[in-house]
Amino acid sequence: MENVLDTESRSMPMQVSFYAGWSMNAAVRAVVRMGIYVGAKVYFVHEGYQGMVDGGDNIEEASWESVSSMLQVGGTVIGSARCKEFRSHEGRRKAAHHLVQRDITNLCVIGGDGSLTGANLFREEWSGLLEELVQQGLIDEEAAQNNSELHIVGMVGSIDNDFCGTDMTIGTDSALHRIIEVVDAIMTTAQSHQRTFVLEVMGRHCGYLALVSALACGADWVLIPEMPPEDGWEEQMCQKLSESRSRGSRLNIIIVAEGAIDRQGKAITVNNVKDLVVSCLGFDTRVTILGHVQRGGTPSAFDRILASRMGVEAVLALLEASASTPACVVSLCGNQAVRLPLMECVQMVHLHCVFTCYTGPAGTLDNFENNLNTYKLLSYRKSSFNVAVLNVGAPAAGMNAAVRSAVRVGITEGHKMFAVNDGFEGFYKGQVLGLRHMIGLSEYEILPLVAFECLLQLYEARTSHEDFCIPMCVLPATISNNVPGTDLSIGADTSLNAIVETCDRIKQSASGTKRRVFIIETMGGYCGYLASVGGLAAGADAVYIYEEPFDIRDLQSNVEHLTEKMKTGIQRGLVLRNENSNENFTTDFIYQLYSEEGKGVFDCRKNVLGHMQQGGAPSPFDRNFGTKIAAKAIQWISRKLKESYKEGRVFANTEDTACLLGMRRRAMVFQPVVQLKDETDFVHRIPKEQWWLKLRPLMKILAKYKTSYDVSDSGQLEHVTRVRPKKVD
Repeated sequence: MENVLDTESRSMPMQVSFYAGWSMNAAVRAVVRMGIYVGAKVYFVHEGYQGMVDGGDNIEEASWESVSSMLQVGGTVIGSARCKEFRSHEGRRKAAHHLVQRDITNLCVIGGDGSLTGANLFREEWSGLLEELVQQGLIDEEAAQNNSELHIVGMVGSIDNDFCGTDMTIGTDSALHRIIEVVDAIMTTAQSHQRTFVLEVMGRHCGYLALVSALACGADWVLIPEMPPEDGWEEQMCQKLSESRSRGSRLNIIIVAEGAIDRQGKAITVNNVKDLVVSCLGFDTRVTILGHVQRGGTPSAFDRILASRMGVEAVLALLEASASTPACVVSLCGNQAVRLPLMECVQMVHLHCVFTCYTGPAGTLDNFENNLNTYKLLSYRKSSFNVAVLNVGAPAAGMNAAVRSAVRVGITEGHKMFAVNDGFEGFYKGQVLGLRHMIGLSEYEILPLVAFECLLQLYEARTSHEDFCIPMCVLPATISNNVPGTDLSIGADTSLNAIVETCDRIKQSASGTKRRVFIIETMGGYCGYLASVGGLAAGADAVYIYEEPFDIRDLQSNVEHLTEKMKTGIQRGLVLRNENSNENFTTDFIYQLYSEEGKGVFDCRKNVLGHMQQGGAPSPFDRNFGTKIAAKAIQWISRKLKESYKEGRVFANTEDTACLLGMRRRAMVFQPVVQLKDETDFVHRIPKEQWWLKLRPLMKILAKYKTSYDVSDSGQLEHVTRVRPKKVD
């Protein structure tokens, strides 16, 4: 396959069909549109393998328009069903017959390990099944020859996040959203009435949902199947609940995975836990079983983006497949979509318990154990060094989770923790919780959750102010996701969800109208992350950002593109603009241009989202990310304190004692801030290189633009964009 594909000059005849499981509409949409984009004929297979066995109208050709308005719909619009018949050889022969009738030789299977195992077996038997069909006279030799190879690619859909080789399965983040929404609501009731709530969440064999939701909501106790509690856990749990009440807490939350067991393999149910709390402590206790509410609802922004990226990657994998290519599964590694051997991943799930196999076949980091270790850290111990935490800059959802984690892990590490009110101004005025008077900086260490530039200034001031020679770490917390040295920042995911939810509502408001285009302005300063990734998740037709310069010809081309789409039956259009994308082409200008040029075809409306993008309850991702990154930072601070403590004082003046903790691909990395200077555009407060720009072609492809893209050696989409010349003062 050529390295660069351009639909204006090249198309590839192939047929793709797919079977979908939970929360898969974004993946379905991406596979259909990417398949059509590369010249394929794409089919829906309704009702999963059952539809493939039954054939007929269950196998339906898909069009570009047939996947419109799917992004915000939960579940799967093409249906899913268990199929006992497909487990038999005869059932698979029927399925093969129905595929050959339509010349379908590429199959995209979206489901769990059972669905993917069935797909791989189907592929292995394919040639034998065709021979049997020829012998029975159901197909001729020519049909068998033309369809001699079946290519399979899988995507994992499971709310339990129980598949090896991927950091996150499609549907997990949406399930976490449902759980946290319920927990937040319950906590209000529990605090009002001074109650204990015991919640059961899904997870028969995997406690991921229980563990991460416990981490995100600060639950007092969590019980999961991977780690049965020690003997005597009942007394320990009751003691912790009692201590919590004695410190003034009015509520307790206990989260139990449905598959939780003790050391003897006996099930631990929510009713068991409730009876234990009532009998031992006499607390007013209630039980809530979330059940299938965790599977429903609108998909989160993270799931939409993940499914869209995986869907595009799945089609690319099918394009490159050959007879010798093993079936693969598209997985998430850090923030990259990668391809792994399907059966290696499945066998890891089957041969090992979920807890031990999270490293995956590629030896990736253990996401599950990371969460578990972080949860364990949030306990208490005697104090040693003094450490302060302060927030600086605009608020970002998830910062409170980071502060909570920093304080509790700091106490666990043996430090005395202080909170500084009102950032550096409060620090200067001595507004440090727990202290009654002004305290000099040299008297305690500081963990600032500050802007990158602030820490850089503190580092550079060490030469003239020895008091700054202390370990310092900055955690990226900004909705704009514009901090150098990290792919993601605390707060960005919550903001993305706010944008996507608003776009969903705006599009829904137009359900009774025809041919309407919405122009929406997002925040982000000069960084186009929110607009671009939000546009991908919301199904935008165009997104204007500072990083990709545009002119009046681009605007005119976008209007013409939307006009043509409206003529094909699409009823609504969505255009996003980053607030600082262009000083002349303002949101009002673009609105007026679209209104004028679209006369007679569509009308326009505009919305400026404003500061609503900064508010709201933090998403599960931001709570979890903030908790883990702060815990890691405090542990780093502890090590640096011990290394730099000499002759009764702390003295740290090396580059590696003033760092930014960021996520690079999938690794959490401490990077000296002075080394990040060259990666930063200080005038526009953005990194010079931004990974998410590689997602821009996906949005254009899924919006039916004729564009070209590069495929790297690893199969990843690479994007070559125009580079804005550096501004000279």
